[in-house]
Amino acid sequence: MSNFETLYKKAAEISPIRKLSDFASCGGCGSALLTDSGKIYTGICIDAACGLGFCAEHSAVAEMLKAGESRVVEIVCVAEDGKILQPCGRCRELLSQINPENKETTIYLGKDRSKKLSELLPESYS
Repeated sequence: MSNFETLYKKAAEISPIRKLSDFASCGGCGSALLTDSGKIYTGICIDAACGLGFCAEHSAVAEMLKAGESRVVEIVCVAEDGKILQPCGRCRELLSQINPENKETTIYLGKDRSKKLSELLPESYS
């Protein structure tokens, strides 16, 4: 199984939306990333009525950082319906700021389509 297939499967498995309360839900999209050590970390988005939610990529990055890693080699985000989503600007910027080498991260845009983070974020804050 390719890295893409493995990451896609892991992200898709956690993407179904779950209602947490009348004001919050999680899921809707899941993300999986591969680090340079070969470990995979996953995350889900959290949506809250107060606007304090966060993206699936942020959740996966937090898991990775807790384990002492920061170099992302590949990442994918998958919606509940199986569609691959691009990281938003906030997620792109986070990836670039936690490790300068992440500008070379492969971002999957489709099964046979990807770009380096530097291509999607040519003028980063950092």
